[in-house]
Amino acid sequence: MKITLLGATGSIGTSTIDVMLRHPEQFQAYALVAHRNVNLMRELVEKVKPEIVVMTDEAAYHRLKGTLPQHVQLEYGMDAAEVVSAADEVDMVMAAMVGSAGLPATLAAVRAGKRVGLANKECLVTAGRIFMQAAKESGAEVVPVDSEHAAVHQALAGHDRDSVTRIILTASGGPFRNRDPESLKNITVAEAVAHPNWSMGAKISIDSATMMNKALELIEAKWLFDAKAEQLSAIIHPQSIVHAMVEYRDGSVLAQLAMPDMRSPIVYAMQAEPRLESGIPWLELAQSQPLEFQAIDEARFPAMRLVKGVLAGEDSLAVALNAANEVANQAFQDGKIGFMDIVTTVEKVLGQTHDIHLETLEDVWALDMETRRIAEEIITL
Repeated sequence: MKITLLGATGSIGTSTIDVMLRHPEQFQAYALVAHRNVNLMRELVEKVKPEIVVMTDEAAYHRLKGTLPQHVQLEYGMDAAEVVSAADEVDMVMAAMVGSAGLPATLAAVRAGKRVGLANKECLVTAGRIFMQAAKESGAEVVPVDSEHAAVHQALAGHDRDSVTRIILTASGGPFRNRDPESLKNITVAEAVAHPNWSMGAKISIDSATMMNKALELIEAKWLFDAKAEQLSAIIHPQSIVHAMVEYRDGSVLAQLAMPDMRSPIVYAMQAEPRLESGIPWLELAQSQPLEFQAIDEARFPAMRLVKGVLAGEDSLAVALNAANEVANQAFQDGKIGFMDIVTTVEKVLGQTHDIHLETLEDVWALDMETRRIAEEIITL
């Protein structure tokens, strides 16, 4: 299987390469795509020997030029990322590029009918209807790479979808799951990025601390599994061993368990059957901590209150929630607003957003830009 890896130098990208190196007889790198991490890209090229490298940052492209092995073709820009995602030689695209910038290349892969390992939230949060319709028309197989959605995918396999009553995503609760909501006003960036279970970048760690990441994952689940708003929920599970559960009409609940390591959903997305060794530690339940579950306190995590209205509404609300959160998250990192102001900003933006159906990517981008402008205005007031 030849793979194009979007976001090769990120955490999902490097974990994917770890899996590829464990199974060199089954996976080959066609193209590695990254933004600006030149040094790591050189290392990855040596490990998996791709045919093509794409750097989306122009300065990084020039720094890398002339330093790669002769057999490796170097390209620049997002257009090139789209080309290597849709190329005839490619069997699978691992879509791990961060942010809405990853949507065009991932959508190109879907329209070309590829198997797509989807680790990019924005593809579904901002363009879920368009994305899944394109997959239906082309026959592309979209397999989620988020641990929660991969768990749902496995718990649904072989079962009647009409029998599903609830899809329950688990959330670690981040570093503040037991904090008094009043004490969260003075949270620092360093405290917010210190996730207890997962090693992630600053943006997603802060999203985890506000539980905005879980709000976004519920929106993803709506599109991935064609679920109704009332079928979607979340629960706090501090140990991050149970990744999701699916409840059926007869009262049965199927759960997927594994140690918290992204190589598990990655290897599942790359090949579900027969199962492949992933390199993650074995789960020894008799030696692990007790598994705990608790309801989500919406006073502590108001993002989970906001998402209920977004799930029940049209595409525009999800686009606005995502764009406003990106702006507010960065503003918190830059010291412009406090921790609790992140969700407050998003709520104010949603209050100014029309609940409408979006037909095209142009509609999505226009609303995304307008939402960001409104969020910036709210922050600077």
